[in-house]
Amino acid sequence: MTRRILVRLLQSVAVLLAMSFVVYALMGLMPGDPIDLMIAGNPHLGPADAARLKALYGLDRPWAERWLLWLVQVAQGHLGYSRLYAKPVAAVLGPAVLATLELMGTALAGALLLGLPLGLRAAARPGSLFDRAANLLAFASVSLPTFWLGLMLILLFAVRLGWLPAGGMAQVGGGGAFDRLAHLALPAATLTVASLGQYIRHMRAAMLAEARQDYVRTARAKGCSPRRIALGHQLPNALLPVVTLVALDLGGLVSGALITETVFAWPGMGRLIADAVMGNDFNLALTGLLLATGMTLAGSILADLAYAGLDPRVRGE
Repeated sequence: MTRRILVRLLQSVAVLLAMSFVVYALMGLMPGDPIDLMIAGNPHLGPADAARLKALYGLDRPWAERWLLWLVQVAQGHLGYSRLYAKPVAAVLGPAVLATLELMGTALAGALLLGLPLGLRAAARPGSLFDRAANLLAFASVSLPTFWLGLMLILLFAVRLGWLPAGGMAQVGGGGAFDRLAHLALPAATLTVASLGQYIRHMRAAMLAEARQDYVRTARAKGCSPRRIALGHQLPNALLPVVTLVALDLGGLVSGALITETVFAWPGMGRLIADAVMGNDFNLALTGLLLATGMTLAGSILADLAYAGLDPRVRGE
């Protein structure tokens, strides 16, 4: 198992390098560069100033050479400066990452706490009224656009009822923990509802598939109670596909949700990365995208460890 994890780590490093190469190439193909944007916004700078600044920042070199220089700087621990925010990249990313972790972590926890029990209950009585209601909820969850759902929640709870704020992270001047939770409620609820359906469906389908296995029939023949069969025998095996789904969602803990963050004016990574790409902020965009990629790869490795804990065959026992 240790050898497998080491191999996965090496593969992850290779994927990060390939990802940085592709993203840097795509951004290099975009029209204009940071210096061109600077010249366009300042009439006192002429062509000679543009040439001097491009030589100073290395923008007159081929993009492949610039990518190699960027890799060397990152290996030395220098992420560079953000052109849009005139700050070090780490200083810009820090608050955005924390905000996204708060939002996406709450939404993921809510989806798991609601989706898995609903899927278990629906699988226990397939075809029942509860099962049909759970399937309807799952269908609605995956069908509703997040921007529409967010706007409807704002209209109901912020405009009509006035119970919750419409956006932002906190009121001006700060309002304590309760105010922070009030601002978090609507965007987290939007993302929870949007991701709830996939966990209901995967949990239900996995439990029904395990119910047809020979070991379940053997447990019934030995007189095990339905509750013990479901929770002690079926559930560990049924969690394997759910673990894969959670591992894929771990990338969203850092990359954020652009639409939801825009609707609720939440200063997370989704908006930050989008602004960096559109503003040709190479350092910020590359670091943000690679951070999201690294989180997804880390989730895949954690999923392998979870497989080993749930299924002894994975760890060779």
